[in-house]
Amino acid sequence: MRKKLISIIIPAYKQEKTIKRDLQNINETLMEGLVDYDYEVICVVDGEKDRTFQEASTLKSKKIKVYGYKDNMGKGYAIRFGMVRSRGDLVSFLDAGMDISPKGIMVLMSHLEWYNADIIVGSKRHPASRVNYPLRRRIYSIGYHFMVRILFDLPLKDTQSGIKIFKREVLEKILPRLLVKKYAMDIEMLAVSWYLGFRRIYEAPIELTFDKTTSAIRWKTIFDMAWDTIAVFYRLKILRYYDDANRNNWLKDPDIDLTTNKLKTTR
Repeated sequence: MRKKLISIIIPAYKQEKTIKRDLQNINETLMEGLVDYDYEVICVVDGEKDRTFQEASTLKSKKIKVYGYKDNMGKGYAIRFGMVRSRGDLVSFLDAGMDISPKGIMVLMSHLEWYNADIIVGSKRHPASRVNYPLRRRIYSIGYHFMVRILFDLPLKDTQSGIKIFKREVLEKILPRLLVKKYAMDIEMLAVSWYLGFRRIYEAPIELTFDKTTSAIRWKTIFDMAWDTIAVFYRLKILRYYDDANRNNWLKDPDIDLTTNKLKTTR
């Protein structure tokens, strides 16, 4: 009897100095921490901007797969690219850079099993989370949560932390419909899941330490994220773009069979 499989998607961009160490750390953590599951790590290098792909590709492990493409497309695109190539019964994503401890994967998995959840979201604002979190980021997070709560009525305090786990049947339904390539990828995935009836979405604690050299947020990024979020609301509530009736308007992805909503790489 085979073990169930969890796929962990690692989006990476301009991280040639750290990506090899990060992937080794993730691999060792999963090897030690997972008992009842097998795993695969799928690193997606989002654009040929430096030697990130070459450095990641030097790792010799059957558990790690590395993909890349020429142009920088955005974190949301990279995560979807990895997800449609995943084989897991559960599919997670985790930001490279190790701001969030990879031990959080096991914490989220235990919460998913405990709640029999559809999705588990790592949350900076969970009372058990251990976070080193700049005040300015806290203020931005609270403001964005207020906006998300008004627009989508999601029962979550933090939608943006870079670690989440989805049951495969959720991804089968939502991936063909998704559009966001960059800033509001998380909220699009969660809002569409909630809209399609996957209501068992819960939060779990994480351990997070921000890298002070990369944690600054530009005003343009804040504006773009707000704009993308409003665009998700418009497509969801006004255009009804994500409805089955609009199937012919969804983007055509060669890795997704729109006649069945199935990922073509599914076992």
